[in-house]
Amino acid sequence: MPSFDVVSELNAHEVANAVDQAGRELSQRFDFKDTGARFELNDLTVTLHAEVDFQLKQMLEILKLRLAKRGVDVACLDPQEPTKTLASATQVVLLKHGIDQENGKKIARLIKDSKLKVQAACLGDKVRVAGKQRDDLQSAIQLLKKAKIEVPLQFNNFRD
Repeated sequence: MPSFDVVSELNAHEVANAVDQAGRELSQRFDFKDTGARFELNDLTVTLHAEVDFQLKQMLEILKLRLAKRGVDVACLDPQEPTKTLASATQVVLLKHGIDQENGKKIARLIKDSKLKVQAACLGDKVRVAGKQRDDLQSAIQLLKKAKIEVPLQFNNFRD
């Protein structure tokens, strides 16, 4: 029986490259010269360091641009509230990956309510969708692409 998996994964290598490129752009920009602004990447968490609050917003836009150019969906970004002191400002940006139980149930319910002839089952951090015909599975993929789900979705492991 044909099936595919719905996952939300990040390519850690591409994320590291995007953060590195964003850091290089900071070092080249005139408005960030000698400010000590920098990006730190620790296990899918990016920390932005700057002198003032508005620089953090500019840095976040640079990071989004670099991630998008590297093919990483910017919907995975979860920026936290910036913390400000007299001398500096920092902001933590979490990179969401994996489908949690709540989103998995939402995806399964969406597929079930669509009346397509497919079944969806939550398997840890992915959702497996199975059906008798490839056309039904492709319709399910199109349905999920149009749906408003908080995490970016990828479709892999398509088996015939």
